[in-house]
Amino acid sequence: QSTAKLPQELTDPVVNFAENTGLPSAILNGALQGDIGGVATNAMRFVINTTVGIGGLFDPADAIGLYEEKTDFGETLAVWGVGEGAYMELPGFGPSTERDTVGLIVDFIIDPIAFVGTPPQIDAGIAPKLASKVIDRGRFGGTVDSILYESADSYAQARLLYLQNRRFELGQTSTDTYIDPYADPYFDPYQDQ
Repeated sequence: QSTAKLPQELTDPVVNFAENTGLPSAILNGALQGDIGGVATNAMRFVINTTVGIGGLFDPADAIGLYEEKTDFGETLAVWGVGEGAYMELPGFGPSTERDTVGLIVDFIIDPIAFVGTPPQIDAGIAPKLASKVIDRGRFGGTVDSILYESADSYAQARLLYLQNRRFELGQTSTDTYIDPYADPYFDPYQDQ
């Protein structure tokens, strides 16, 4: 199975532009989390990449060692102490949890560019974000396909990988925040089997 891939010289500017248009939302979420360092870093990245990087098509901030502090409203909710809830698969978006699904919706609603941009600017921000998702799927398609088609239980494997990765991103090491919707609420671990 072979797939044609676009050259990185064509895909990188699209991904850079999409990431740059997402920075105002990351700045807002950083502020809601009280992460002053992340807010400053992302604000500087946005200014540098928007001006020197020609609207975000290029990423000179990376070249000078100013890396994005990725965050979203799902992480904001985690910082505020909201539990992750049950795992779910969202059509078109992939794996998530109840907390991250709410975060995804809020991120979409509170995107600052949607409030200050003109309709053409808003449209110009949406198209690259969608294209970036398609490019990511192309880049990581082999890994995703191996999880889905080569494991004995693709759902369980995808759930495990997503939850472990997301908890790592949030700095969580314990599984205490996960609620298994299929767990027996009356299970007594101290009862003799």
